[in-house]
Amino acid sequence: MVSAMIETARLAGFFAAHGVWCVSEGETLVPLIGYLHPDGEYGMDRLMYDDYAEGARVGRDALADGDPSWVGAVLVADGYIHLEQGKTDALIIEAVQYGPYRQSMQVALPYRPADTPHGFAVHRPKFMDADCNDPAFDAIGEAFFVGAASHTEANAVWEAHLDESV
Repeated sequence: MVSAMIETARLAGFFAAHGVWCVSEGETLVPLIGYLHPDGEYGMDRLMYDDYAEGARVGRDALADGDPSWVGAVLVADGYIHLEQGKTDALIIEAVQYGPYRQSMQVALPYRPADTPHGFAVHRPKFMDADCNDPAFDAIGEAFFVGAASHTEANAVWEAHLDESV
């Protein structure tokens, strides 16, 4: 059961990195849903709607319903998170591992937009609703970063703009 969630955490990291790549030039991310097929292949759909919030809602519905061809899926949408310093731009990553024991994870990836005085920066991910004392947490967190690193072009942008102060 944990091994399937590790694959889904890798999927989440891969598409989180893709989201970082998309927003690094100052654009708002068009919500996207990425999915993992049983053969290990990834797929992705952009949720293009007149309203970004509508795209995110459609994505959340797709995650809830799943698809028979998906082992796991992830929604990445542009949003905000409230941190100590206040309202902060963030990519909101929601991932689901399907099967007899459905599991999910949510990660907020704060970033500083490109059009700010200090320019684009990516901050440390915030794993939401996670039990850090769970023995599987370290493996799932590591899998998220392995997935991010596997998207080589996007990970290069992430690494070049990493600001771990937040």
